[in-house]
Amino acid sequence: MIALGGVKVLLRAVEVPVSPRFAGAQDEPAASTDYRGRVHSVTVVRSCTLTIGSRVPEASTRQPRRLPGRYRLAAQAGVLALVVAGTTGFAALHKQVVVEVDGKARTVTVFGRTVGDVLAAQQIEVGAKDVVIPSVDQPVDGGATIVVAHTRELQLEVDGQERTLWTTARTVGDVVDELGLRSSRASASRSETVGRGVLRLSTPKDVRVAIDGTMQDVHTTASTVREVLGEAGVVLGEHDLVSVPLDAAAVDGLVVMVTRVTIRVGSATVTVPYQTVKKNDSSILKGTEVVASAGSDGREVETYEAYLVDGVEIGRTVLTRSVLAQPVDRVIKVGTQQLPQVAAVAPGTARAIGLDMVLARGWDQQQYACLDSLWTRESNWRVNAQNKSTGAYGIPQALPGSKMASAGSDWQTNPATQIAWGLGYIANRYGTPCGAWAHFTSSGWY
Repeated sequence: MIALGGVKVLLRAVEVPVSPRFAGAQDEPAASTDYRGRVHSVTVVRSCTLTIGSRVPEASTRQPRRLPGRYRLAAQAGVLALVVAGTTGFAALHKQVVVEVDGKARTVTVFGRTVGDVLAAQQIEVGAKDVVIPSVDQPVDGGATIVVAHTRELQLEVDGQERTLWTTARTVGDVVDELGLRSSRASASRSETVGRGVLRLSTPKDVRVAIDGTMQDVHTTASTVREVLGEAGVVLGEHDLVSVPLDAAAVDGLVVMVTRVTIRVGSATVTVPYQTVKKNDSSILKGTEVVASAGSDGREVETYEAYLVDGVEIGRTVLTRSVLAQPVDRVIKVGTQQLPQVAAVAPGTARAIGLDMVLARGWDQQQYACLDSLWTRESNWRVNAQNKSTGAYGIPQALPGSKMASAGSDWQTNPATQIAWGLGYIANRYGTPCGAWAHFTSSGWY
């Protein structure tokens, strides 16, 4: 600055922390604030006064040689030009601007040439999707306004369809306007600030409701089928049927069918089926099942609530049950006893004859083992074995013994005749010797 009688020369400008001890009596401090109004640095302009034509005291007592007058004046003019240029540059960097961040504006004093310099000085961060006007590389003048709008990721649901929107909108109304859906219904007030939750929008749509033999056309912005039915004045009964889930999204062109369900209370006698129970029995041959007791069904009287559509029952709910007769389980005994082992047979014996006849019928040696166990218990293979109490006779213990005459007249003495008759009896009644043995082990006779 130029003063009468002297020139103020700018020596340097530095930014220092705010403290009174850095400012001299003749210094000029300039505060720099951020966009919140907080002072973060002060520029102190150190100054001194030089009087044109005067001499600056030297530390040394040695007197320098004086320059001719014209050179001295030229040097003073150069110094003056540098002072003026520096002062002009300082003034160009030091300015006041308005910074508006997300709708909040504040005037700040800063140093900088571009918008980016100002934002950096104010510690305002911007991302690639954020909006900055003017752009960060544009120069900025004093009194200018810088607008910063930060974008955010917003979760939307439009007519039940989810989508993501990056937006600078701050209110629900701004979002609706940005999407061009001003006539839609929003899940929040339009003046409400956009939050982190999902914003649901429902656009105008035409829905048809079929009920009670009529068809209603409903123009609505309802978001769900439940809301559409409410607007149509439909009151649902507890058991009425709707063709579309009530919480499903309402979409344009949707047809909703409501079926009225009537209720009828009645009673009926019903059959309660018996259960089949199987029990292991070690006294029965393995692989054999014997019915120990036949099952019987039970009976109950049910009181029910029936649901009818156009007189046709579509379902019912039992209200009470009264037992008339309890069901009785069917019990089956399952044999676990191992099959008899095949024993060696001595040639020329009744057992040898029996083995040959068993194999001749197409049965295997396991069937012979069952036959051997059976007739060993009955007669021990003796031709003349007789049960005095019952009259049973012979190897197969036929009762009466005379039954064996059908196989031959020598039935009383010939083992082959007795065995032939016995194998025929077993085949006709039990199928196989093992079948006869299984019956014997479970009942004690065959």
